[in-house]
Amino acid sequence: MNIFIKEMKSHRKSLIFWSIGIFLMVASGMVKYESLSSSGQPMNEMLAGMPKSLLAVLGIGDFDISTASGYYGLLFIYLLLMGTIHAAMLGATIISKEERDKTTEFLFVKPVSRNRIITAKLAAAFVNIVILNIITFVSSIVVVGKYSNGEVFTDDIAITMAGMFILQLIFLVIGSSLAAVKRKSKTAASLATGVLLLTYLLSVAIDLNENIEILQYLTPFKYFEAKNVMFGGGFEFIFVLLSGVLIAVLTVITFVFYKKRDLNV
Repeated sequence: MNIFIKEMKSHRKSLIFWSIGIFLMVASGMVKYESLSSSGQPMNEMLAGMPKSLLAVLGIGDFDISTASGYYGLLFIYLLLMGTIHAAMLGATIISKEERDKTTEFLFVKPVSRNRIITAKLAAAFVNIVILNIITFVSSIVVVGKYSNGEVFTDDIAITMAGMFILQLIFLVIGSSLAAVKRKSKTAASLATGVLLLTYLLSVAIDLNENIEILQYLTPFKYFEAKNVMFGGGFEFIFVLLSGVLIAVLTVITFVFYKKRDLNV
């Protein structure tokens, strides 16, 4: 069986579950928005009374949450966490699962090079990420549109989805490179998730303390924040460049170390 097709089938159930989770997150978030907006309480004043530390931990930026698009910007950090966790785990497991499942023989009996194997695996992971990103985008457009009251928001959601896609790619190759480098690749998924959570906590710390803002280059979660890219903000060139370099370097590491590693049967 073609390796690409095999990997797509292998991760089909996982993709379905993550897609359902993303949809439910968007739907439940916007239902909460409707409930708050119909309560008669000034929503922005509610946020103004909350401690800055709590706002930072919750990922709440300077949004006008009385609008559907502003509330979606508040919700986006949770969608981003879901998308990047999926990507990091996918990148790690798609490399290491043969060793985990004791099916390494499948790779050895195929008359294909390791370069072709890893290319097929990363291609399948890439397609999974594209599908999840499209589902997130369509779910966001449909659900937010239901509560938008005629507000134009498609471009704002589209640019956040583009930022999310780049971050998904970054954490995909973080996961795959860790799995390729580590001798015990079965632990790569948990390690990749740990790296993700560490960089997220760093982004929260930067929000709490402006004196360490220089560290924003070390955490991808500061590259494409909804509060910066929505409403005409767009992407900063330096962060796009850093993202491209990270993706390229980690992809090369994945190929180089996967070719050198001893696969456990």
